[in-house]
Amino acid sequence: MRRNKIDIISLGCSKNLVDSEHLIRQLHAAGYTVEHNPSHIDGEIVVVNTCGFIADAQEESINTILELGEAKKQGKIRKLMVMGCLSERFLAELTEELPEVDRFYGKFNWKQMLNDFGKSYRDDLASDRILTTPPHYAYMKISEGCNRFCAFCAIPLITGRHKSVPMEQLLDETRNLVSRGVKEFNVIAQDLSSYGLDLYGKMMLPTLVEQMAAMPGVEWIRLHYAYPTQFPWDILPVMAQHDNVCNYLDIALQHISDKVLTNMRRHITRDETLQLIERMRLEVPGLHLRTTLMVGFPGEGDKEFDELMDFVRQARFERMGAFAYSEETGTWAAQNLEDSIPQDVKQARLEALMSLQEEISMEIQESKIGTTQRVIIDREEEEYFVGRTQYDSPEVDPEVLIAKTSPLTPGNFYNAKITSALPFELMATVEK
Repeated sequence: MRRNKIDIISLGCSKNLVDSEHLIRQLHAAGYTVEHNPSHIDGEIVVVNTCGFIADAQEESINTILELGEAKKQGKIRKLMVMGCLSERFLAELTEELPEVDRFYGKFNWKQMLNDFGKSYRDDLASDRILTTPPHYAYMKISEGCNRFCAFCAIPLITGRHKSVPMEQLLDETRNLVSRGVKEFNVIAQDLSSYGLDLYGKMMLPTLVEQMAAMPGVEWIRLHYAYPTQFPWDILPVMAQHDNVCNYLDIALQHISDKVLTNMRRHITRDETLQLIERMRLEVPGLHLRTTLMVGFPGEGDKEFDELMDFVRQARFERMGAFAYSEETGTWAAQNLEDSIPQDVKQARLEALMSLQEEISMEIQESKIGTTQRVIIDREEEEYFVGRTQYDSPEVDPEVLIAKTSPLTPGNFYNAKITSALPFELMATVEK
């Protein structure tokens, strides 16, 4: 057990990761040695930043806490702290059921942790953080919370109403990160579409992205988690006009059946969704769309699921994830709709949907063979250099494997010719 060392374990999404990075900066300033997601726990204090989004994520968080609680009983760690979405949502229950945890913090009051350690939170470092990603890319969280209140989603129960980060603060953070070598910015929020409404009275995502794109050193900007209803149309010409704004948009559509969309309280129709996709692809040539779909939501019969499958065949999403509905305590659906679809039916639908998407992904990947793509190198492995194109977000999207015919430098861009394809990987050689 190393004195004055804190191990931080981040679970869940990249928005959680940004919180951990801010905490790490504060702890460093307070004189602690900090390691993020260590392969071996050896700090006297462990902080778990939890996820509480869906049942699987909650289970992972609980299991991690239990394992660390056992380590504490064995004297391997001295203190165990828990923060994040799970403890924000279930504070009373966790406090009662997990007495081995020394202190729980929610999503937003983790600053109190510094005081509990006998240290002070540094306001002058509020916009600073220590990156846990490779040094050439970072996640940029531009807002918290959500005002949409979809029937299935617990996020508003955890994070509260939508709250934008002031634009000047984000632009200052961008400049700071560029000065430290960051070239790629993955802009994230629970709802990008609403950015600025609370602060400026209008959707300001296009203005923010345009100002970020104008900064020297910003090579790539990629947009995650737009909402389809009340979409900020002005972002499309910004994407089309700026080479450093990737032709990539992550927008969760969830379903296509009007019946299911109504039950989900998504405030959009099938026809409006199709028009949205058509306009996006028209205004941003070469756009790669990433979406998330849900199967097994109450009201989804065989007819509605067939409609969803037909939609995926028609839309041909370049990137797609899916999950089966699970009832979340406190949501509108849990209180008003019966979760009557058997789990085995949900699982069968999920497998069918993802099998279809794998076929589509393979065809899209194969269409890139023979093309030259600008690739950023993330890391070196035993047999390949591993990189990504502008169409690939870290962790979730395909990678480009480049044969080791000449040395390449992680964090640098190269022109790579695609030689072969797999559903979720491209093989390439660097052009001389």
